[in-house]
Amino acid sequence: MDKGQIGKGQRLWSRAKTLIPGGNMLLSKRPEMFLPDLWPAYYSRAKGCRVWDLDGVEYIDMSIMGVGANVLGYAHPKVDEAVRNSIGSGNLATLNAPEEVALAERLVGLHPWADMARFARTGGEANAIAIRIARAAAGRNKVAICGYHGWHDWYLATNLGDGSGLDEHLLPGLDPAGVPPELAGSVLPFRYNDFEGLQALVEAHDIAVIKMEVMRNHPPENGFLRKVRELATAHGVVLIFDECTSGFRQNLGGLHKVFRVEPDMAVFGKALGNGYGITAVLGRREIMEAAQSTFISSTFWTERIGPVAALATLDVMEAENPFDEIVKTGDAITRQWHELAEKYDLALTTSGLPSLTGFAFASPDNLAYKTLITQHMLEKGFLAANAVYVSAAHTPEVVAAYFEALEPVFALIRQCEQGRDVTTLLKGPVCHGGFSRLN
Repeated sequence: MDKGQIGKGQRLWSRAKTLIPGGNMLLSKRPEMFLPDLWPAYYSRAKGCRVWDLDGVEYIDMSIMGVGANVLGYAHPKVDEAVRNSIGSGNLATLNAPEEVALAERLVGLHPWADMARFARTGGEANAIAIRIARAAAGRNKVAICGYHGWHDWYLATNLGDGSGLDEHLLPGLDPAGVPPELAGSVLPFRYNDFEGLQALVEAHDIAVIKMEVMRNHPPENGFLRKVRELATAHGVVLIFDECTSGFRQNLGGLHKVFRVEPDMAVFGKALGNGYGITAVLGRREIMEAAQSTFISSTFWTERIGPVAALATLDVMEAENPFDEIVKTGDAITRQWHELAEKYDLALTTSGLPSLTGFAFASPDNLAYKTLITQHMLEKGFLAANAVYVSAAHTPEVVAAYFEALEPVFALIRQCEQGRDVTTLLKGPVCHGGFSRLN
């Protein structure tokens, strides 16, 4: 089968949408977000940075790499071996798995400010756990947020009222349908690097918790993180760093270690298990012990595979130290996007951590251009759009091949900016850019 043609994956996706609301469990993996009607949708296997679809067609993943979970590459042999061995010993039993104690000790050792840990299996539930514990410890309820923190009621309550609270943090115009209206006003958003805005929130409301990503698109300015820490301390506010995305991507532990600012709690996920379900909430003892005053409990938080995968992932990270090379690769990709844009006189902006880098065209046709890139790159054997989640498997040779395939699309986009109709180049609809169009 030729790359980029309708195959088993698209046919299965059509069936899935009749059986599963939205088609799957994760918005970021829906084909409409990439190349409607042509994206292969499903994989049969994955290894390194390569993915095979249901027709056996091989692609190089220059896209979101398991939505950022596979920082060591797909199917890392040492992690998978540890998981296979654990399965042979039984994944779940009446007694507890000792690996969760070992993982708690390991993570606390990597973050000396922390004393205790709780574990879950997804980022959204780990963030909900952190909020529950923090509210219990503070004895108050209001939360100030900055960034993306999952799907639970506590977070989507931000959009109760005018409906725009999450426009700059998640997706514009997100309808909090199903979230109790009584939660309105319980969560208040602030902008990254806007310390005065956060300070005004804290002073005007009885804020219990500040929950934020350490960095998403742009670095902290004017001592922003340090000022947030001082503000939280001065007002008795619990400061939580959500490092589900940023943790263990560019250094061994949380990105906050790079900026030398310590939170009261931190949440980790994605890269921690290199594709296996494991998330962690770390915190200071006096805060974490508040978990005992409320009810936070789940059967499958006690299964063995998650902690085993995390411990093996940490072993590999400590032994191979892939972080400098990952950052170097991400910086090189970002630089080469700018070089291509300059060569073809295109207005382009980039943002994100080096390991989570992305670009956009300053054009009303930005989404159409993104779709054109995905269409062309799929035909050339790449899963690609306008972002690359860099992994240890992205070698210089892989990156060079990616840019060799990408350059002709930039040349086409130049023609479109000069008057050529981009829609005549597309074989299907333009990709989606928001939540409402998928439902």
